[in-house]
Amino acid sequence: MRITIFGSGYVGLVTGACLADVGHDVICVDVDADKVARLNDGQVPIYEPGLESLLRQNQAAGRLRFTTDAAEGVAFGLLQFIAVGTPSDEDGSADLRHVLKVAETIGHHMTDYRIIVDKSTVPVGTANRVERVIAAELDRRGVQLPFDVCSNPEFLKEGAAIEDFSRGARIVIGTESERVRSAMRECYGPYNRQKDKLIFMSVRSAELTKYAANAMLATKISFINEIANLAERLGADIEEVRHGIGSDPRIGYHFIYPGCGYGGSCFPKDVKALAHTAEAAGYPAEMIGAVERVNARQKGRLFEKVCEAFDGQLAGKTIALWGLAFKPNTDDMREAPSRALMEALWEAGARVQAFDPEAAEECRRLYGERDDLALCARRDEALEGAHALVICTEWKAFRTVDFARLRDTLREPVVVDGRNLFLPENVKAAGLAYYAIGRGDSVRPVVA
Repeated sequence: MRITIFGSGYVGLVTGACLADVGHDVICVDVDADKVARLNDGQVPIYEPGLESLLRQNQAAGRLRFTTDAAEGVAFGLLQFIAVGTPSDEDGSADLRHVLKVAETIGHHMTDYRIIVDKSTVPVGTANRVERVIAAELDRRGVQLPFDVCSNPEFLKEGAAIEDFSRGARIVIGTESERVRSAMRECYGPYNRQKDKLIFMSVRSAELTKYAANAMLATKISFINEIANLAERLGADIEEVRHGIGSDPRIGYHFIYPGCGYGGSCFPKDVKALAHTAEAAGYPAEMIGAVERVNARQKGRLFEKVCEAFDGQLAGKTIALWGLAFKPNTDDMREAPSRALMEALWEAGARVQAFDPEAAEECRRLYGERDDLALCARRDEALEGAHALVICTEWKAFRTVDFARLRDTLREPVVVDGRNLFLPENVKAAGLAYYAIGRGDSVRPVVA
């Protein structure tokens, strides 16, 4: 098939590379000329395992290219994917300006039947708005052309996006059109061979499915963090509790790892957008609001634990951070817990020495050069001269540590583990004060 994708951000790039990889001809349209030039040169602006090689392979095969020419893009593909950003607006709603601008562009340039595919995460009713914008542009041009709009939400995890696209559990399509069903079956046919993963439903149900899925996963995270905070006050160990409840197949182990809160591009904005949608519909979605409030509070727990370790006296202290990205295998720092921690430490007069395998440049882009931030090239370099270590991201490189060496390197024997990577007894045996999430006061020695 000939497929056009508007947007070469995270979703657009993964979608384009994966569809090209199974033989489709794909063109990605973006308004950023510099980005398009870099992409045509094989340079990927984000870190996602396997994406750069996949992109280059399919560019070399002639199945994938990038352009700023919207007219070329509209003329190219029967399927017109909209995969642009929908960031949170000031009131928490999804900002649809980019989506609707693409719809207007398609209506301005189309000369034949097109299927417009909403791939961006959008609120319920967006497909209807896209349809109206295209129809209005066609009316303005004085032409009548057939088109369909369908919803095809993405379910990609950063760090495992190619695997999710290629071997995901389901492919949701919202449409009432048999013509669209046939085209989407052809589009996803190479990924639908072992079993039928295509789930057809109404457009509005598909739009809500995306938000409901992310809100459910965010709920599991906030729930286990609530139980972790309770475990600390009761002297229980949340890791033992997690095993106890995760063994129940109705609950499972996925997304019940306690920590310092969720971040990234999806969960925070999607929970906010769903809450805004519920409010607009006149429904008090109390649980959704609670999920967001719990997560906001959880992001402050690491700073609270650092304050506890030093009796609130942080001015002049140097704190080592391992991990800046909101999760491993990405350089994404959007809504990352590390940002809340660093900003609180700076406000308290502390200095930060941070290491992340991929996110250092993103951190530099966000915060620039500053005297109270050192971005280190190696894990152990971040420890030199530091009064304490805080772990914000569960990169594999942080899982094995020589605790005796760590104790001797730090100026104070303090470890704040926001991801519960270690066994408390091992850390304690080395003479380190270990502040984890939900592991009980009984496993934490008093700082000397």
